[in-house]
Amino acid sequence: MKIEISLSPALYPFRTLSDGHITVAIDLLRATTAICAAFQAGCSEVIPLDNLESLPGYLKQGYHLAAERNGSKVDISVGDGETVAAHFGNSPTEYLRHNMTGIRLAYSTTNGTVCILRAADADLTVVGSFANLTALSQRLREERRDVVLLCSGWKNDFCIEDALVAGAIIEKLDDVAEPYGDAANMALALWNLAKYNPYEYCQRCTHVQRLYALGAAEDVQFAFRQDTCPVVPVLKNNVLTL
Repeated sequence: MKIEISLSPALYPFRTLSDGHITVAIDLLRATTAICAAFQAGCSEVIPLDNLESLPGYLKQGYHLAAERNGSKVDISVGDGETVAAHFGNSPTEYLRHNMTGIRLAYSTTNGTVCILRAADADLTVVGSFANLTALSQRLREERRDVVLLCSGWKNDFCIEDALVAGAIIEKLDDVAEPYGDAANMALALWNLAKYNPYEYCQRCTHVQRLYALGAAEDVQFAFRQDTCPVVPVLKNNVLTL
């Protein structure tokens, strides 16, 4: 069993492992953490979207809308100059403050949902974060297939915090899997440097600073906590469910 890492969605088409593999989409700050939180709060399905234009159609079908661009919740244009407010943004702590039982989400973010959809052609695509680290690692252990860890980053640029999640997954599977390639070995090395306090290690990371400036410190702190949402969202026919 091999584990390879794509350090951004732009690099995913150039991965070496391409047949019979599982892809784990990782956007720690904040989409994959927030998706795990939504399911933990009772959400029944999430449709990841890479654009905002599709959202009004899902609103008509009874979906709640989640929309974020550049870190902030945004309104949705429904035509003729009219807009509606999204029900949710991209905040994991916001989802956990709500009873989401039975709610279906149509979800579009700057990076995370783009990352998830980029991986839709994998044999199995799942969502990963620190929030579901142990549950996810157990699922990967049971599958015993090669794994590609796809880091979302920021607009196709590398982000350290996503690589730390990837390194933590590699460590969890070190008795059944081996890192494959320089990116995987780098992520494991980063994790070994940061694992005793990854939150503190990432204080100067650009996306952490971006979210602090937007007043999202609570989300940042939550995202670095492990096993808060022990669920494994799985993508099938472009719909995430448990």
